[in-house]
Amino acid sequence: MFSEAERLGLRRGRWTFLPVVPRRLEFAAVVRRALLEMRPARVAVELPRHGRKALLEALEGLPRIGVLMGRAREAPRDEFDGEARPVLAVIEPADALTEACRTALELGAELALIGSHKPLVERWEIYPDPAALRVLSYGRYTEMYLRVPPPPPPGGSGGWEAAACLERLDRKTETAVVLRLSSFAEMLPLQGLTVAPEADAPRAELGIGLPSPASLGEITEDCPWLQERYEEWRKMITPEHGFSVPDRRAWMNELWSEAEDNYRAIYGGQLAPWQRRQSARYLARLMRAGAMVAPSLFDLVAAARGVVDDNFAYEVWRLGTSYSHQQTDAGGEGLDLRAGDVFPNTRRLRLRQRYEREKRRAAPQAWKRRPGRAPDAWAAQLGGDAICSYPPEDIVIEDYGRFLRQRAVTMLGEERSRVEPFTTSLLDGIDLRETIRRWHEGRIYVRETERLTGEAGAVVVIFDEDRENRYSWLTTWLGEHSNESDMAFYSTPPFDNLVGPGIGRAEYGGFLMTMPPGRMADVWTDPDYDLAETKPERLLLAAIDYSLERHVVYVAAKPPRPMMRQIAARLDRNILYIPLGALSPDKLRKIRVLHVLDSHERRRIAPRYIW
Repeated sequence: MFSEAERLGLRRGRWTFLPVVPRRLEFAAVVRRALLEMRPARVAVELPRHGRKALLEALEGLPRIGVLMGRAREAPRDEFDGEARPVLAVIEPADALTEACRTALELGAELALIGSHKPLVERWEIYPDPAALRVLSYGRYTEMYLRVPPPPPPGGSGGWEAAACLERLDRKTETAVVLRLSSFAEMLPLQGLTVAPEADAPRAELGIGLPSPASLGEITEDCPWLQERYEEWRKMITPEHGFSVPDRRAWMNELWSEAEDNYRAIYGGQLAPWQRRQSARYLARLMRAGAMVAPSLFDLVAAARGVVDDNFAYEVWRLGTSYSHQQTDAGGEGLDLRAGDVFPNTRRLRLRQRYEREKRRAAPQAWKRRPGRAPDAWAAQLGGDAICSYPPEDIVIEDYGRFLRQRAVTMLGEERSRVEPFTTSLLDGIDLRETIRRWHEGRIYVRETERLTGEAGAVVVIFDEDRENRYSWLTTWLGEHSNESDMAFYSTPPFDNLVGPGIGRAEYGGFLMTMPPGRMADVWTDPDYDLAETKPERLLLAAIDYSLERHVVYVAAKPPRPMMRQIAARLDRNILYIPLGALSPDKLRKIRVLHVLDSHERRRIAPRYIW
């Protein structure tokens, strides 16, 4: 009976073939495990056979990433710059061919090179996603590939050249042959045949180049973040501890999480739960479309840009292309390589960072300037005789109160509307949504909206229930004219945060507005509301008491207690509840800030300090 290796052609005499997908960390892990278990006397690797000196120099510099560079055919023999030398191989930690060389040197085995001098851009090959090795065995993956291999490139995959080089080696020595899967597929029909060795034409010695850190993200197949994780994994895993294929998806999740932390620290951004869910769905679709098991760095960046923003996408890219081991020679910047030097086909994604910063240009003299800060001097100017509001803010909050009254009536009307099939009357009009949804019934549906009796009067908005007494300033003030409401509110102490002489800045915890003005007594000391357990309940009781209209609007994160509704019903009032989350966060953030002036005279100078 033949073993699995013999059946697949992986074992021929004393030679064991290890076909791999180059430059992918899963196969680098498989090669290291196989070589440490076999401990062969010789390891043959499909790397350029005329680049031994440069290869050994690059291997000695690992984990620093290097490139083997040849000479363009049209370049003069004395020209040795980066533009005239195509990249033949990238010597990186997570490459299976590089790992074979490193492990062979560790084991003291003979190292033989059997590769050609084709540049990387001429070796474009298609492989199933190597991340599948987490769920498939190496033998199963190889068998599935060899069963129906993709067509070779026009110039061949290099299997004939590798076979010719192998003919020069002694067949009696225990040898592990590490080569690309495409080369092995081209070599398989040669089994049992004798391939005449090719005479090597004289070639110039290959050179070693050190790419700049900025180039690594473009020339590596597995991003530098994964390369560094693999290097750490390689140090920890030994035959005594056992082997396992690295979990690419877990490492990419770590990259995403760390990018979130950087995004929060640098830009002050925070990913919402829905953005994480949508990013996961987006990546799942990308992997399904590309027949992949795990996403690439490009996929992560595309998902971050599409779901979040360019700033977060840039953090994912910056972190994914960072590599702490890449240090060039003293005084040098390294080779500036691009993706086109290594890959024949590339994809581009443009990112635009956006910073919240002051524009760096001179302001015209007509622009108003904020005076310098002098809190100690401002505090000394506090009169304490009276307080008043800042009129532009009064206009904004009165407009928002009218909006909330209208919104509450509309929401309640929609809740009490009913839809029914059209019979004799159109009622309040055709309901197109319901008609289209039930089009298969062949009927038209109409809507009837219940008319509310009465209008919305007092408005209560609660931003924070203030269980910890953070909003300790309790105030009631009266409207100054017929278009301004009486207000009762609790806020942070305004004069603890001075923005100008006699001008304090505070933040609402909650407020009550009621019209007409000039009627409200001090809500916070009125004994009629002592049954309230919290500040929001005291404001709501006052709104029920002072509202001249039947409906009272209550905006908060949680609805009021049933007891509040019972009290309102006894006074012939109805509470219209609007969830705080149903309103615009940006608008709520703007109206939540108020400025308090310690006298009416401060209104003349307030525009210089309040923006």
